[in-house]
Amino acid sequence: MTNSNSESHSAKYCQPDQNGKFGEFGGNYVAETLMPAVLELQQTYAKLKNDPDFLQELKYYLRNYVGRPSPLFYAQRLSDYCGGAKIYLKRDELNHTGSHKINNCIGQILVAKKMGKKRIIAETGAGQHGVATATVCALFSIPCTIYMGAKDIARQAPNVFRMKLLGAEVKPVETGSKSLKNAINEAMRDWIANANDTYYLLGTVTGPHPYPQMVRDFHSIIGSEAKEQIMATESKLPDALVACIGGGSNSIGLFYPFIDDRNVAMYGVEAGGKGLDTQEHSASISKGSIGVLHGNKTFFLQNDDGQINDAHSISAGLDYPGIGPEHAYLHSINRVSYVYATDQEALETFQLLCKTEGIIPALESAHGVAFACKLARKMSKKQIIIVNLSGRGDKDINTVAQHLGFKL
Repeated sequence: MTNSNSESHSAKYCQPDQNGKFGEFGGNYVAETLMPAVLELQQTYAKLKNDPDFLQELKYYLRNYVGRPSPLFYAQRLSDYCGGAKIYLKRDELNHTGSHKINNCIGQILVAKKMGKKRIIAETGAGQHGVATATVCALFSIPCTIYMGAKDIARQAPNVFRMKLLGAEVKPVETGSKSLKNAINEAMRDWIANANDTYYLLGTVTGPHPYPQMVRDFHSIIGSEAKEQIMATESKLPDALVACIGGGSNSIGLFYPFIDDRNVAMYGVEAGGKGLDTQEHSASISKGSIGVLHGNKTFFLQNDDGQINDAHSISAGLDYPGIGPEHAYLHSINRVSYVYATDQEALETFQLLCKTEGIIPALESAHGVAFACKLARKMSKKQIIIVNLSGRGDKDINTVAQHLGFKL
């Protein structure tokens, strides 16, 4: 595609390598007992990712069940309020189940079926991945168990009920910080014990290879659609892309199709929590260091002894002390800028988007919109920002009400 905002390059972005490494990041750091299951998944996905029948089936469900393509909406009132650049919202919160998570879940459940797996396990933080997993398991009549931190269960009660309505078994995790990190730990223990008949439907771009690549591939439809839609609307590529970052699935889904378009700046917005000068945040790239956890090498919040620190965010989906290895690589080559928004900024922007555009965003997505507003003010009115609105805010009403002093 040739236009005023793109450049041609002889070397195209091609990650990961055959060993699942993004530069020095990624890889397979799993127990020996789990390697056969990981290798089986690698071999299966390597065949399926280019299989026309598989891709056609995936396309069918994304269109007719998920409801893709999701709209690209010019948020004119928000843009006018912020000043500067035009802000477009890629509205993945309009997908079935209310977030981007369903893209990956549809893809992986089809992989699990091809592998003949009879049981699904998953982890969830904000509950959106859990709901999406429970949804596809109901669709294909496969039993599933979802691990969720006890703290997240308390603050995401509506999503817990939705999972149970859909037939999932929700297992509370009482260890550690009782949040997403601990839920992943328990899911991986289950996988090790039951790898023969169980498929681990991992929800973000972390974990052992091929998960970071596979989850990215299934979510890249976000960026592919956005590129086509903005060209149809504005006849040029955007000047900047913005998305919130926890593990990093919604953001890499937006970024990946634009990586070779070097004039498109990209910003991943980490959860700044109560400030980066405190210990209460989830800014793994901004304040973390390189380590190994959950089967891959990347940036984590950890102490000098390599022990993983607790993360904090007002949004359960960003409350994770690490980041996907491809994001670590993109940071290392300076292709993506990793910034942050605080709890307070997210809370204020949550309300702002409600009042300016009549859209209630997930608190996770509000982090991205908060940074986009600050960025827009530094840009001209002729420039364009696309923000991925990765989830809707129904699940966060109780949390927001509590912070604002309302009783429901």
